[in-house]
Amino acid sequence: MNILVADDDKVVLRSCTRVLEAEGHRVFPAINALKALEILESQSLDLALVDMVMPQYNGTYLIEECRKKWPHLPILVMSGYPTPETISSGIRAGASRFLAKPFTPDELLEAVDKALEGPREEQGDGDETGFGDR
Repeated sequence: MNILVADDDKVVLRSCTRVLEAEGHRVFPAINALKALEILESQSLDLALVDMVMPQYNGTYLIEECRKKWPHLPILVMSGYPTPETISSGIRAGASRFLAKPFTPDELLEAVDKALEGPREEQGDGDETGFGDR
């Protein structure tokens, strides 16, 4: 799978890249929303992992732009601020899953697998938001 990881934290980018590549995924890291949009324009992607809090253009902006051009791309939101406001902002913008930072490699892989499966409401497990267990 081709996965975009958009986060302004270089440690998060390196960690996600290392974990996902070890599982056979091809990772496209982006240090900000504008770089992420460049990658989205030039690559065929299966999933986007988007940090909600980034300078200049935040995750909400990036998700909204993704939804305009790639409405079916699964988007997994990451944030170190898992407040109700952050989660609802991700939902309104069009994200399908949420992953709270910090997370373990296993939590990342589980969230990626679930995001690639599709929205939870289609699976009938009763989670109306489509967001993960955290």
